[in-house]
Amino acid sequence: MARVLGLHHITGISGDAQVNHDFYVGVLGMRLVKRSVNQDDPGTYHLFYADDAGSPGTDLTFFPWTQMARSRTGPGLTSEVLLAVPAGSLDAYWAPRLAAAGVATGDVETRRGERVLTLRDPHGLDLALAETDDARDFTPWEASGVPPGHQIRGLHGARILARTLAPTADFLTGTFGLDALGSEDVDGGVWHRFGIAGGAAGAGRSGTWIEVGEAPDAPTGVWGTGSIHHIAWRVADDAMQAGTRAAVDAAGRRPTPVIDRFWFRSVYFTEPGGVVFELATDGPGFAVDENAATLGEALILPPWLEPQRAAIEARLPRLDT
Repeated sequence: MARVLGLHHITGISGDAQVNHDFYVGVLGMRLVKRSVNQDDPGTYHLFYADDAGSPGTDLTFFPWTQMARSRTGPGLTSEVLLAVPAGSLDAYWAPRLAAAGVATGDVETRRGERVLTLRDPHGLDLALAETDDARDFTPWEASGVPPGHQIRGLHGARILARTLAPTADFLTGTFGLDALGSEDVDGGVWHRFGIAGGAAGAGRSGTWIEVGEAPDAPTGVWGTGSIHHIAWRVADDAMQAGTRAAVDAAGRRPTPVIDRFWFRSVYFTEPGGVVFELATDGPGFAVDENAATLGEALILPPWLEPQRAAIEARLPRLDT
């Protein structure tokens, strides 16, 4: 049995916060459900984009670290994030919308029977929109510029690079309990998929897989703008998190203690190939400290940072939402 429920969120590194916001809200139509700060670097925003309810598994988040250089993709980093869109929407809606917004895209390709459209965000992050009719936790955002029938449904999957497949594969199947879902030769390389066969039954549904590509001779990946900082996996509650953390610790991956992020609780560690993973609980959720109808409209700080609000606000750039 899998020790995770699929993907909880994925966190990237962007450049300018306003440019990041305008792309993910204005072009992709996602909702800014939490405007906060990096709790380890409070002078930096932490922006959370998701469905209307901020459902676990729909969330793509960013640290706008404008001082960082451009990233270098390679082993130890995520190379692509896939977002789910309804079947039939690429030709009918997304390709023309992205073209009208001046966003360059690749040709529609087929991966494992799914139609996929690749693109890059303004700071260089590789994205793909994947058509799927998978059942999942999703609440449409009525105020989005994208009609509900075409909205992004959440995270679909991610691709990561490893120097050698075996250590990462053994961790994903042995420690996480994921299923090996086979390999496919696409884009001139072989991608090995690991996930939850049939989805996370009884716990809602989110993106349930990652693909691992081998890059034995490539330079090690380097964090920077346009890269993914970490991949967070869903655990239902504290008990599930504790059991999974124990398995990660037994595998020698040196997980952190549980860290209270206020909207969820987190454990961090590095998988054998070098990608940073997180275990994040489903609750208590983004509405625990603000009205669900006004999520993302104000700067929200966890209680322990509230006494520093004036200093934090003075360091943050203006963000027009």
